[in-house]
Amino acid sequence: MKESAAGTGRLDSLDALRGFDMFWIIGGGAMVEGLARAVNVPALNAIVPQFEHVRWEGLHFWDVIWPLFMFIVGVSIAFSMARRRAAGASHRTIYLHALRRAVILFVLGMIAQGNLLTWDLSKLWPCYSVLHGIAAGYLIAVAVTLEFRAKVHVVVTAAFLLLYWALLILVPVPGVGAGVLTPTGNMATWIDQLVLGRFHHGENTWFVSYLGFASSVLLGVMAGHLLLSSRTAAAKLRLLVLAGAGCLVAGFVWSLALPIIKLLWTSSFVLVSGGFSFLTLALFYWMVDVRGWRRWAFPFRVIGMNPIVAYMAMMLIDLRGIGKIFVGSLLPRVGRWDSLLAATAAFVVLWLFLYWMYRTRSFVKI
Repeated sequence: MKESAAGTGRLDSLDALRGFDMFWIIGGGAMVEGLARAVNVPALNAIVPQFEHVRWEGLHFWDVIWPLFMFIVGVSIAFSMARRRAAGASHRTIYLHALRRAVILFVLGMIAQGNLLTWDLSKLWPCYSVLHGIAAGYLIAVAVTLEFRAKVHVVVTAAFLLLYWALLILVPVPGVGAGVLTPTGNMATWIDQLVLGRFHHGENTWFVSYLGFASSVLLGVMAGHLLLSSRTAAAKLRLLVLAGAGCLVAGFVWSLALPIIKLLWTSSFVLVSGGFSFLTLALFYWMVDVRGWRRWAFPFRVIGMNPIVAYMAMMLIDLRGIGKIFVGSLLPRVGRWDSLLAATAAFVVLWLFLYWMYRTRSFVKI
């Protein structure tokens, strides 16, 4: 078995997994949908709904993309914290760095999805971006990682999940009652509306859901500590798989009383999505860092080394319009393959830009 040195550098598998996750956001999903339309095969058509969010209760593949990224953020926190502590960084320095990153992510989120650049308060949605959730989960997870020993993290995470469950189920919402989990009648939405007032928008929940966001990141922190440990690669893989299976079982059992709802980021959703995240990390770690199969993962690593650039470009730039510069004249001639061609061209435009950044070692870090 081959294994990269623990604690001394980047995990190639983590960069590849981050890129794999981002791939679906920046074009992979659209390409699958375009292929399904072109070939019209029942098996592929059955997969297409997995690239849409569940309306409320339940889980699709598309619902796991965001929590997987949160999990990856947690793994990165463990590695970053180890490096900073080894370099002698103080708690104050680490806190200030984390706060700066969180603020930048929050502002980028308002730019990407909150209409900040319209400079119109009537159109501003300050809390309407995945980057907001990542910023909140990241900041809380950094605080927990700094203030508590690694062995205590599972206790803190369990406490967050139980507290969130209690708030959703046991605390009555004025005019609605306790334990109501409808899009408009739940405790998390009521708090958001109370805090945000006219700036509230959409059905994603935020402030109370910070407990869920932080838990998703902390699961990744725990995985990161495992990978940094002195255990053998086989032991690490075994524990990652066991953690993934345990989270899945616990999450699905809990869902019998507390539904899996991504928009609320319920505790059962945290555990189920975290279980899939542990198992996916185990697979990538085994293939890339243990077996040494790196070539296939290179396209994903290109994306994973600049995820914030990939995301902001996808949100702010008309990539399809740029892609049509190269394939626009072909689209009317390829029939039902036009959606696949347009989606692929848009993805290739962005990937080539990210590849140029990779080759020039231009990595955007915040």
